[in-house]
Amino acid sequence: MKYSVFTVSTPEYNVDDTVSLLTQLGYNGVEWRVSNPAPEIIPQPYDYSSRYWSFNKSTLSLDNILEIAPDIKQKCKASNLEILSLTTYLLPADKEKILNVVKAADIVGCRNVRVNVPKYDSSAGYISLLNESIKNTKEVLNDIKDTGVRINFETHHGNIAPSASSMYRFVSNFDPEDVGVIYDPGNMVHEGYENYEMGLEILGDYLAYIHVKNALWHQRYKASQSTGEFSADSDKCTDTLSVEWNVQWCPMNKGCANLEKLAEALKKKGYSGYVSVEDFSNEKDTITKLIGNLKYLKNIFKENDR
Repeated sequence: MKYSVFTVSTPEYNVDDTVSLLTQLGYNGVEWRVSNPAPEIIPQPYDYSSRYWSFNKSTLSLDNILEIAPDIKQKCKASNLEILSLTTYLLPADKEKILNVVKAADIVGCRNVRVNVPKYDSSAGYISLLNESIKNTKEVLNDIKDTGVRINFETHHGNIAPSASSMYRFVSNFDPEDVGVIYDPGNMVHEGYENYEMGLEILGDYLAYIHVKNALWHQRYKASQSTGEFSADSDKCTDTLSVEWNVQWCPMNKGCANLEKLAEALKKKGYSGYVSVEDFSNEKDTITKLIGNLKYLKNIFKENDR
């Protein structure tokens, strides 16, 4: 097995420091976040949990990705750190921006570029969103043929393909050499859970690599019908008020996703590719999490001797 980190998980480190850190800790690869760069000054106060997305220094700028690609290639090559993916938040309709990222992937010698499928919108309807995404993806693929770069889509709650089976309905319209799937059991705690072994079987050759993180369901009690307020105190929940559940990110070994079962399913499948850490938990600092996550993953994959 090979181990990577998606740099959304290293928000306080810049590109140079991220390369140095992952190399020092023994990771095999890096999955670069490609988006808008973090602002130079972080407003105070700010929501600490938002640092992964709003204030992430370990991000390659989407606007100048072609200009910085040669430097990124050199830095990673010098550290013997493989570039697993250029991971964007673009949609299939963003063709020109996707083409730029694909060109950058070709420069750095990276096979994978992530693109998102649209969020589910009941006013548009699932079938309409699916068909539009298929059409737009075909247009992108037509323009990048012969590049050797694969467009990957991730199982993600809230969008039109949160599960392996719903994702297969989308990607089966394409050749698995051109389109792949990032399988994310942490996201499927929120929505889209299916038996891991069955999900991997459904995806087959479309499986690109694995994202690993975890999440936990929490109970809360509606304390007031009129105000909509909630309480963690079960005594305030009456027979006429509702119990609700919400999902929160948590350490990798403490959540609802059974990553040991996932490891068993991947081993059974004969998978030996990348497992990429995407940890949004906030209980420990980044370095402590990175050290612990690598140790945990090697343990569940029974690779402690590496």
